[in-house]
Amino acid sequence: MADRPPHLRELGEFLKARRSELTPAAVGLPEYEHAPRRVAGLRREEVAQLVAISTDYYTRIEQGRLAPSEPVLAALAGALRLTDDQRDYAENLARLAERRTPARRRPKLVRPQIQRLLDQLTDTPAMVFGPHLDILGWNDLASTLLTDFAAIPAAQRNYVRMVFTDPAMRELYPEWESVARTCVSILRMDAAANPTDPKLSALVGELSIADEQFRQWWAARHVAHQEFGSKRLNHPAVGELTLDWDTFRYTGDPEQQLVLWSAEPGSTSHDKLRILASWSATSAATAPSGSSG
Repeated sequence: MADRPPHLRELGEFLKARRSELTPAAVGLPEYEHAPRRVAGLRREEVAQLVAISTDYYTRIEQGRLAPSEPVLAALAGALRLTDDQRDYAENLARLAERRTPARRRPKLVRPQIQRLLDQLTDTPAMVFGPHLDILGWNDLASTLLTDFAAIPAAQRNYVRMVFTDPAMRELYPEWESVARTCVSILRMDAAANPTDPKLSALVGELSIADEQFRQWWAARHVAHQEFGSKRLNHPAVGELTLDWDTFRYTGDPEQQLVLWSAEPGSTSHDKLRILASWSATSAATAPSGSSG
């Protein structure tokens, strides 16, 4: 297995995970009571039947020994009821498998002009995420809202790590499980670019040891894109507030994304955010700015 392209190995494991979630009845196949099922979900031969390929052909795909053609991959996506995000993930893996070597990711830094923009957004919590949801930059209000990012060593500033290892994050997010599951799904989607990235492997290994739920959710291979949404927070100083967040990709470096938080004008959450902004402005002279140092 070690000599098989990592993208194809991951694609095979991903397809295996998706077929394990389906039953014959869900895809219109008969289920015979006299033939007990030894595996969860669909059998390989049942998937092959749905896609009109041989069982051997599908087996080689699932084992990471064969890259499916575009028509076969499209048929598999339909047969396995893949969502748009799951389809994107599978297609990215198949496409990237054609590269001889994975693209190397250089250390990411926020451009000074972007950090200046963050600092000027005094009424809006703002952050810059890099690959694997590393936290590359932030403004004072983001620190007041979430945590003191400057107090975290640069090598440890990762949003997923914080969510799973910082007890304060479990208190901050009343729907912590939903937030944590989404983090894992986004991280898994990001992993398609280079499944064997040493930094990613180290992060996944660390969190798999630290948290059983992370280990289970990572193994489930669920994926997601998220560019906007809302989160409910239970801030230790101002109490509960609901904030919307939006993500903007930096065209100069698509792996960096600016995240802005906002509240509905006139809402209680908006008033509480203004209180936090006033506190943030008061302490801005003494608090370190959010550069990646």
